[in-house]
Amino acid sequence: FEAYLLEILSDFQVTIPELGTVKAPHPPIVIVTSNRTREIHDALKRRCLYHWVDYPSAERELAIVKSRVPGISAKLSQQVVGFVQALREQDFYKSPGVAETIDWATALTELDARSLTPQVVGDTLGALLKYQDDIARMQGDTLQKVLKEATSEN
Repeated sequence: FEAYLLEILSDFQVTIPELGTVKAPHPPIVIVTSNRTREIHDALKRRCLYHWVDYPSAERELAIVKSRVPGISAKLSQQVVGFVQALREQDFYKSPGVAETIDWATALTELDARSLTPQVVGDTLGALLKYQDDIARMQGDTLQKVLKEATSEN
């Protein structure tokens, strides 16, 4: 992918054996995203503007969840966002992003969850955390503590 993208950025054209040469009539605008689990090649970084987008605030993430998961209850959406925000304060290999929050909220809604309980969170944690070591860290007392923190305001 990076080699393909670098070729486009260098000449604004690329040759694809099956299609021939494809030329852009204007310099392309390319947006590259990374979840930091793999490095972006230096040659690609030099040809791009690099901008870091942090996680949204709880209020913004709640608005995103409500817009993307319209069937979710107010209580569950607040608990989901509170839990994910609390998870991001933990030391994980990969903290959950907004996409994982939306996926988890969707799954919980489809499963007819009314609120977060240790059982519900434990059964669905794989929607949020993608590495087995991270999931293992969130068992038992740690899960209880984060869940209590996330649901105490509701």
